[in-house]
Amino acid sequence: MKTLIPCFCALFVANNVLADPYSAAIRQAKDVSARVTQAEQGNPPQAAPAPAAPPQPNPQTNPALEATLLNIASLRADFAALGNLAGTNSADAQKQSLVNDLAAAAQGAKPSPASVSKLADDLTTATAGKVKSDATHQKLGQDVHAIFNSSHLSPAQQQMIFDNVQKILQSSGASLDDATNVVNDIKTIATETR
Repeated sequence: MKTLIPCFCALFVANNVLADPYSAAIRQAKDVSARVTQAEQGNPPQAAPAPAAPPQPNPQTNPALEATLLNIASLRADFAALGNLAGTNSADAQKQSLVNDLAAAAQGAKPSPASVSKLADDLTTATAGKVKSDATHQKLGQDVHAIFNSSHLSPAQQQMIFDNVQKILQSSGASLDDATNVVNDIKTIATETR
């Protein structure tokens, strides 16, 4: 029994150490996304119920986490705007916003401007007038942001993202060729940002 307690404690600590580093960021990104969506629809944010315990001092915010959340929310908004377009001809202004947000996604090694531009072109072609779901926009934004920071990802995680992006785009109405072009572009970005 005495050895069982230290083993349990060690497993608990190991679980916390090995937890997915993006889980907290994804939860916070969803919260930010919900607030942005409410603000875009003209709905004021819902008041949270009063806390049961006295409020604790807010911990220092992590600037990298804040930048990540802001970038994912910006990418989500870009994909939402592209999804609402009638065709690719009216996408030029939105494409420039997407290029800017893609360029801002990398927090470490930066991909080449040509790679970012090609990805923006192919994403615009694959999503304009097709991807309509807010959940899809959010997931696509998270995946694209993660690829721009691929030094934090294992090869298996990268492959999972490549497969997920392909699936998202094709299930949203993008052709196989358009989805493949986007996946090839993000593979190039992943290589450049390692």
